[in-house]
Amino acid sequence: MTETRDGITYAEAGVDIDAGNALVERIKPAAKRTRRAGVMAGLGGFGGLFDLRAAGYDDPVLVAATDGVGTKLRIAIDTGHVEGVGVDLVAMCVNDLVCQGAEPLFFLDYFATGKLDLDRATRIIEGIARGCEEAGCALIGGETAEMPGMYPAGDFDLAGFAVGAMERGAALPADVAAGDVLLGLASDGVHSNGYSLVRRIVDRSGLDWDAACPWGAGTLGEVLLAPTRLYVRPVLGAIAAGGVHGLAHITGGGLTENVPRILPDGPGAEIDLGAWDLPGVFRWLAETGGMAEAELLKTFNAGIGMVMAVAPDRAAEITRSLQAAGERVQRIGEVTHGDGAVRYTGQLL
Repeated sequence: MTETRDGITYAEAGVDIDAGNALVERIKPAAKRTRRAGVMAGLGGFGGLFDLRAAGYDDPVLVAATDGVGTKLRIAIDTGHVEGVGVDLVAMCVNDLVCQGAEPLFFLDYFATGKLDLDRATRIIEGIARGCEEAGCALIGGETAEMPGMYPAGDFDLAGFAVGAMERGAALPADVAAGDVLLGLASDGVHSNGYSLVRRIVDRSGLDWDAACPWGAGTLGEVLLAPTRLYVRPVLGAIAAGGVHGLAHITGGGLTENVPRILPDGPGAEIDLGAWDLPGVFRWLAETGGMAEAELLKTFNAGIGMVMAVAPDRAAEITRSLQAAGERVQRIGEVTHGDGAVRYTGQLL
């Protein structure tokens, strides 16, 4: 092949294929740590292969979920603390899968940036692998897109795609009825929604990301970047034991919008806001932003990252099981006769 002496190269246009290949080699050990039954190939192919029979399924139904991290990424970019957003990416997808009754099987990520920073990208994807390990799903592929001119210097975006499975007939929610107990599983902070409002409130406060956190140890930026909690393993254990009728991952829309998603036509829900203590981050956001309680409950998780509707005669046993698995669990209310809406008693603020 004849060389062109003065021709421009792809690298000169801003895309470094060699750096992309180097990233794949760097992250292979992290991906390998996530390997589980059913995985048929490592990274590097044109697609990821997964064998459902090898994973133990006889008559499986596949369940898929996709999500991102949202404007929480802005804080990670501005502070340089990017390790946790990979965990966020996984959690936002796999926590949704278990709400359908599915076991997460494998995960793929999409990482886009203007210019690939090899070290930073490695830290991000190692965070994704860490989230996959904790959730029991395999990181079987992904895409790194270097797109000069599309992102300002230093910026990046993430998207995640998770696939899970359940045996036919095991889908949730199922049999949710008046009298079911609502259990609340504690969150680890704001998780990964509502950060456009978080950033507006921080701006109003006049604090920088490296200022001391007003409600806890560390800097404001570090504390607000606490990763989304992964509920997968404890919740799957509770489902397998029986008595779980429905699960709601409390993300955008808060308790107000997400709990009704597991209710059939007819029942409503009543939640006692005095059943748990409002974490300091939400109290600070509400006070600094002058937020009404209703706005807080419709925007943030308010300290409850997952709600479970369980059979009344199984509530105590399920609570003990979840606590033994490391979850902080409170009985926060019950399913009632009603119109599908959430009604609150007591108060948070």
